[in-house]
Amino acid sequence: MDIAILGYDDCLGQGFVGAADLLLLSRRLLKNAAQPDPYRVVTVTYDGAPFRDGFGRTHLADASFSTLDGCAAVIVPPYLCNADSAEPTTPAISAAAGWLRRQHALGAIVAASCNGVFLLGEAGLLDGRRCTTTWWRHDELKSRYPRADAAWGASLMEDRRVVTAGGPLSWIDLSLLVLRELCGGEAAKKAADFTVVDTASSTQTIYIPPGHLTASNPFVLEAEHVVRQAGDAPMTSAQLARALNVSERTLHRRLKEATGETPKHFLDRVRFEAARMLLETTQNSVKQLASASGYADETSFRRAFRRYAGMTPGAYRSWSLARRSAK
Repeated sequence: MDIAILGYDDCLGQGFVGAADLLLLSRRLLKNAAQPDPYRVVTVTYDGAPFRDGFGRTHLADASFSTLDGCAAVIVPPYLCNADSAEPTTPAISAAAGWLRRQHALGAIVAASCNGVFLLGEAGLLDGRRCTTTWWRHDELKSRYPRADAAWGASLMEDRRVVTAGGPLSWIDLSLLVLRELCGGEAAKKAADFTVVDTASSTQTIYIPPGHLTASNPFVLEAEHVVRQAGDAPMTSAQLARALNVSERTLHRRLKEATGETPKHFLDRVRFEAARMLLETTQNSVKQLASASGYADETSFRRAFRRYAGMTPGAYRSWSLARRSAK
């Protein structure tokens, strides 16, 4: 059972080497008398030749596309780019798209992280599938692959053996998911425990600058303004629609198009962002924050905050303080 790690020029070297190392460490951990060789980790490039990553470091490969076929899974690392850069357009990348498409057709799980997801788009594997990418390239993904059902801000999505993840380091989540699918949940848990990986968070929201979505969409900007102006008064989707002079149906459609959210999720997210800012800038109690953010009670506030942040308000405050101190 081969798990392939795709290498290509300008890819993020850590995503390539890191995924291979995590899987090799886990393979050693999972070996036993009944299963002495649970899987094989194979690094692969277009022609089997060494390649240079985005920082100019040279990496070797075990195989070429022509010599490796019928993989159980393929992991695609992200590539290094500027904010306005598209993925590399080379014959090797075109060949990689075709090879990924073939591997999936043969039954492989195909997984990509961050902007490596664009290679799956080139392979046609995102069409009609729920997917995600890093939050700052979400709009570009939707524009370039309009048939993809892109989820904004999600950390990990799986749809019919196509797995996508957000963030340059999300190859960790991909590697563990591949282990879970191929070797079972207990094996993935052992690997996560052994490598001290926290996979609790299911969203990129805590890393996204407030206002990122609204910068290019006046309707969303106005909707967020209305919610923030309401202050500690709870607001329903019907009230938001009236304040924007649209029907609830129009509100639902326009928010879904712009953010991928329902009105309820939109309201919760804006409240979450307000609470997140207060946690970072004040010493207010959780009860005070719940009221100031428009939540009816502290329990519902805690529940919503944990859903978006993947941690409790208290843990977020500690995390945020440690993060600022490290800069």
